[in-house]
Amino acid sequence: MNAITTMRRDLTARWQAATPRERLIARLTATFVGLLLLWLIALAPAWATLRKAPGEIDRLDRELQQMRAMALQVQSFKQAVPVSTEQAMTALRAATARLGPNAELTITGTQAQLRLRGVPGGALAVWIGEARQGARARPQEAELQAGPQGYTGRLSVVLPAAAGN
Repeated sequence: MNAITTMRRDLTARWQAATPRERLIARLTATFVGLLLLWLIALAPAWATLRKAPGEIDRLDRELQQMRAMALQVQSFKQAVPVSTEQAMTALRAATARLGPNAELTITGTQAQLRLRGVPGGALAVWIGEARQGARARPQEAELQAGPQGYTGRLSVVLPAAAGN
């Protein structure tokens, strides 16, 4: 005889020797453990997923809208009329002049570097938008620190001739 048959015979003998009350307790315990395992393995993970689903769907919808907006922006960049290096320099200088005395623009070949000393974030965002739209410049490098007066540091952009626009 093998071990499984022996074990089965022992369990059957114990079950037959148990009182009706012990059998009831064993059945209730087995039922409880079975239901607990069913909950932990099958139902609880599904329930948690159903609870999280609406928030996750909303988040993914927002991400999709952002991606669609970025795709439209890329399409508008692709369809934008190219500008010459001189036009790009003029656009950058005009945008920098609007930042005031706390910004200094240095243009070397097809690269431009903007040095900032306490420029507000909104004004910097407008400058970046104008550099991208008006000058068709691409950001290359940024070293900015935010402070109580605004941003300080430098921002480098590449003008269209080097960017291949």
